[in-house]
Amino acid sequence: MPSLELNAIVSQRIEVAPGLMVLRVVPDGWDLAEFRAGQFAVLGLPGSAPRFEFTDVEEVFPDPDKLIRRAYSIASAPESSDYLEFFITLVSSGALTPRLFALKPGARLWLGEKISGMFTLDQIPQDKNLILVGTGTGLAPYMSMVRGELLCDRQRRFAVLLGARHSWDLGYRSELNTLTRACETFSYLPVISRPEEEVTPWQGRKGYVQQLWKNEELAAEWGFKPNPQNSHVLLCGNPAMIEEMMELLVSDGFVEHSKKRAGQIHVEKYW
Repeated sequence: MPSLELNAIVSQRIEVAPGLMVLRVVPDGWDLAEFRAGQFAVLGLPGSAPRFEFTDVEEVFPDPDKLIRRAYSIASAPESSDYLEFFITLVSSGALTPRLFALKPGARLWLGEKISGMFTLDQIPQDKNLILVGTGTGLAPYMSMVRGELLCDRQRRFAVLLGARHSWDLGYRSELNTLTRACETFSYLPVISRPEEEVTPWQGRKGYVQQLWKNEELAAEWGFKPNPQNSHVLLCGNPAMIEEMMELLVSDGFVEHSKKRAGQIHVEKYW
């Protein structure tokens, strides 16, 4: 494959935990298009690219001269115009992520010039609170939103409710904890589902992210209960979580947003 087709470079690779990384990519010789928080871009590598060690052996080898492409939500703020940041989990049996995980800073890859996606804040009134519910790397679009839209001097509240199996899977944890201390209108409620596997006893919330809503923990944090009149809820991540959250929210009077009907529930179905 001609090197010209690999039009971007890895500028930073941070392994957050085994099988979980933050990848920053810069375009090589071209400018990134403007984008909105919550959108996604497409990354690609040729089938000839090496795979990360300890991943599954491929049963069917891809064409070495064709790009393997996948869409990933952007985690960086729209104002960060020199690079795009992605929060990626390793799928050992996958075609692309084992190759992405083998990249080191300075390595080349393909980055699609078009940025797409409707999972944005465009349809949400500026005076409504935002509740961002996610699991795992479903946090990525929320990081772009928090980084680009959070204004601590306004009454609009932001909350990130994040579920993961282990504490080390809670991406951007330091940044989000810092925001809770610096910004009175921001809340971060992490929860893990396998506390018994922690090296150090976990003192935080245990269970699944949807239980935070059932237990009205955000209401306790805010001092009032979120409702369809004052808040919008975004869902991104595990389909089982989304399904259960939808049921809980609908029972509380929330409506899913669509082209035909304005609502307060916004869903990203990327799995």
